[in-house]
Formats: sequence, structure tokens, C-alpha cells
Amino acid sequence: MFVNVSDPIGQGFVKSLAQPGGNLTRVLHYEPSIVGKWLAMIKEVAPGTSRVCMFGNPETTPFNYFLRAAQDTARSLALEVVSGQTSNTDTDVERVLSSFAATPHGGLVVLPDSTTVSHRDLIVALAAKRRLPAVYPFDFFVAAGGLMSYGTDQDDMFRVTAYYVDRILRGDKPADLPVQAPTKFETTVNIKTAKALGLTVPAGLLVAADEVIE
Repeated sequence: MFVNVSDPIGQGFVKSLAQPGGNLTRVLHYEPSIVGKWLAMIKEVAPGTSRVCMFGNPETTPFNYFLRAAQDTARSLALEVVSGQTSNTDTDVERVLSSFAATPHGGLVVLPDSTTVSHRDLIVALAAKRRLPAVYPFDFFVAAGGLMSYGTDQDDMFRVTAYYVDRILRGDKPADLPVQAPTKFETTVNIKTAKALGLTVPAGLLVAADEVIE
């Protein structure tokens, strides 16, 4: 079973989602369609946003998988997508974000990535300093002061994984178990951060949020 994988075909784990064809299967961490939700959330909270940086490390996340999805969706939201590729250093994280923020009307999508997770405090601090409305893949970014997050319900994902493990132990072959898409998601919003950025979170987004930090 693979864990925290969003692009199992591109990363060579399976031949197809419907028929993995090997010894691995799992629940997807993130489908590419989630990128449309991230972009829409930024436009909803900050309607004046015209540019969005897709931020992550190509060495530790399937960067192009998410970038292509953003490019496919951005036009309908009147957004320009900017590739924000970083390495796993504080210096590079600050360089990429500061360079992007030098042009106004920007927003930030932080990708699910071990690099962004390990640098989360710096990323959140830079987003605040550079006044970038940002959406994150995990709620702990928001707990650290980030604006908002939308991501897969981790508990549910591991419950489904346990179910698959049970089936395999009972004799099912991984090659015959389709890779499942996540079905449960969580939204977290930080009102204090929104106020600091001069933003008003729409009532609809607050109602839909699973957690609101004030």
C-alpha cells in the first residue's frame, strides 16, 4: 500500500487507477481537480487576485501534476498561473515567494509536499509579510497562522486504507483493487489572519468550514 501519493500513474506506482496491475494500490491523496477548489477559494476571499503562485518542490511533490490542473482551471477564474518551484532551503523558499509577491494582486497555493510542510512556519510568515492570500493543503498551516486550507480528511483516508489492508490479508490481490479517490474533505479558515490581510471571508465559506479559527 502506498501512502500520501497524488499521482500514482505519473510516479510509476500503478498502470491505471482502475486496474493498478501490480502489487500496490491505495486511496489517492489529492486528485488534480482539487486545484480548482483551491483557486476558487482564493478568488472568493480575494476577488482582486489576478495571479496565483503554485508553490512546491518538484523533488518532493508531483509538481507538474498540480501545475497542469491549475492551468486548465485558471482561465475560467481570470487567473494567471505562475510556477513557484523551490528547493528544500529557507533561502530558496524566501527567494521564490518574495519574487512572486513583488508584483501585486497575487495569491498563493501551497502544494502538499514534505518541503512545504517542513517550512510551514516560514511560508505562513512570508505570506503574512507579503500580504498574499493563501490556501494550504493541511489544517495545521492554518493553526500556525495561515489563511485557509482545504484538503483530504486524513482520518477517513487511513480508514479506507485499513479496509484495503484487511481485504489483501484475506486474499484479494492489490492489482485487482482500484485506486480510490478521496471522498471526504475538510475546510479550515483563520478569521484573525483574514482581518490582518484586510480580507472579508464570505459567509458561505464560513458556513461550509469544518473549523473556524478566531
